[in-house]
Amino acid sequence: KLPMATREIYETGFDEDVQTNSSTNPCPECDGRVTTNSVETVCEDCGLVIDERRIDHGPEWRAHDQHERKRTGAPLATARHDRGLSTEIGRGKDANGNNLSGQKRQHLSRMRREQRRGRFQSKTERNLTHGLGEVRRIVSGLELSESVRDQACQIFRSAQNENLLRGRSIEAIAAASVYRTCRCNGLSRLLCEISKLARVVESRVINAYKTLNEALGLPAKPVSPSMFVPRLASDLECPDEIRQRAQTLAEQAEESGLTTGVHPAGFAAACLYKAGQEQGQWLTQRDVAESGNVTPTTVRRHHETLEEQVA
Repeated sequence: KLPMATREIYETGFDEDVQTNSSTNPCPECDGRVTTNSVETVCEDCGLVIDERRIDHGPEWRAHDQHERKRTGAPLATARHDRGLSTEIGRGKDANGNNLSGQKRQHLSRMRREQRRGRFQSKTERNLTHGLGEVRRIVSGLELSESVRDQACQIFRSAQNENLLRGRSIEAIAAASVYRTCRCNGLSRLLCEISKLARVVESRVINAYKTLNEALGLPAKPVSPSMFVPRLASDLECPDEIRQRAQTLAEQAEESGLTTGVHPAGFAAACLYKAGQEQGQWLTQRDVAESGNVTPTTVRRHHETLEEQVA
């Protein structure tokens, strides 16, 4: 049998930090002295290995500077087609911030051109890049969070893996992915405003959204009028009293089943219109209808329903 020090060298190598501690429990074979290090528990007398391959629960970094403990880099980026692992060539300055000469800038320009040409291995990657860029642009226009952006990008990836992009517009699938993510997270976003940002007609986005529902089967929360009340109240700059009253009216209507099969944003606009009348602040039907992207006729019809409920 090899000596203890020799076995530690073969097991861990010279550069691994091995800390040996003595144990109070004797060896089960010879009742000898037992020592434990970061690799194994062994008897010093008979050489019996009692335990090995222990799990190290400490940090994985080995930085000499306590203030710069870094791992191997940034996390993977879902919003990038290459997960953020590709190289980016800068412009104008080097790593130290010094200005580059004209000859060096021309050399870097040629390198960027060659990198741009060899960046995509197939047309699938090129379509994925374009689609993820559209998702990021739409999410930025809607002022949504990064978590929503990453979820929408993942839905777009799943749609491409299921071959749902064939014969369909990439912009429509990107817009449908964003709308699907908003529905899954219970966010009040209208399909028309997403279509405007996507620069695609609403009918194509609706068809893409139906395709995602049938193929992927993601859980979507039902949209209720109470979800649209805070957003419409913010657009109309209503005071808190009107917003709270409209929220109460919408929740009461949902409990009584009056909101089944109605346009949620239109019903929320009608709740704000009625709450404004009760508080003495007259909101016009045209203003609340434009905020909910419905017609004044829809607001009047839902307002009559609310009048019957309150009465």
